[in-house]
Amino acid sequence: MPCPPHPVSRRAALLSALAAASPWALVQGKARAAAAPLEWPTRPLKIIVGFPAGSSPDITARTFAEPLSKALGQPVIVDNKVGAGGNIGTDALAKARDGHTIGLMINGNLTIAKLLNPALSYDPLKDLAPLSLVGTSPLILTAPLNQPGVPATGSAHAFFAAARNGGDTWSYGTPGVGTVGHIGTELLKSRSAINPVHVPYPGYAQVANAMLGGQLQLALLPPGLALAQVRAGKLRAIGVTSAGRSPLAPDLPSLSEAGVRDFSLEIWNAFAAPAGMPPSVRARLAALIGEIARSQEVRSKLFQQGWQTVGSSPEGLANRIQADTALLGAVIAMRAIRAE
Repeated sequence: MPCPPHPVSRRAALLSALAAASPWALVQGKARAAAAPLEWPTRPLKIIVGFPAGSSPDITARTFAEPLSKALGQPVIVDNKVGAGGNIGTDALAKARDGHTIGLMINGNLTIAKLLNPALSYDPLKDLAPLSLVGTSPLILTAPLNQPGVPATGSAHAFFAAARNGGDTWSYGTPGVGTVGHIGTELLKSRSAINPVHVPYPGYAQVANAMLGGQLQLALLPPGLALAQVRAGKLRAIGVTSAGRSPLAPDLPSLSEAGVRDFSLEIWNAFAAPAGMPPSVRARLAALIGEIARSQEVRSKLFQQGWQTVGSSPEGLANRIQADTALLGAVIAMRAIRAE
């Protein structure tokens, strides 16, 4: 008669099943699972943000810190590790082994970072585990008020006609090579038959100033910055990059409405964990973060920050990572874009 399975064997089998069922394993085919502690958390939770205090990712992380602290019964600390477009912070997250560290990432850190720089010290698909997509936002195609050949009160169709006529005598600005603004505009060029020349700047504020000064003819700007300039009567909004109209700017047409076929692009932020964090801990954090994101108070705060709230499951975030990696990766390959 065969011997009954040993308790240790049953535990090992259970852990193997948990690892195989983890959201990242379902999408990527692998996961690095570890036995969950009997009690968690046993110390403060740290949220790594790869951008400075006061930046949009930092403000979002701090929006979640207080409700997470209340739910977990432990302090939640935001740790800003700044540099390399968020990749320094993301690398620190990938290397975290304390079981009490997560990160608030922008989409580039979780999707195309390795495609832009193969020498990057972390691989987002192998070293990180998705928790929740918390907010999405379109960019806004923005232009100067007065441009030669562009009717002052003309439609978005008229703007694109002028841009096609302008060819490479037009230029567009972004906050740097490999940013979503850069790759997104290259995607827009391929879908709309326009051909402006790329001019990188240190940040979005400098891009807006260059348009105000007449050095640029167009740029994809975040809603907060673009709408402030448009409402002040300083710049013109052509349309939003989301598939349809956005609640963040409901009066603006989508670029699809303006005749750019099959074009959809959003920026987003999300929580991720080190791949080695125990699956049960990841599941608990994902559920809490999603619940907090969908609460009325946080939804309102994120909307004021320029985000449309999602609060997805880990599977939802993993699917979004896959889709955006494929979309933007194709542009990176087509245009041979590499991070500087």
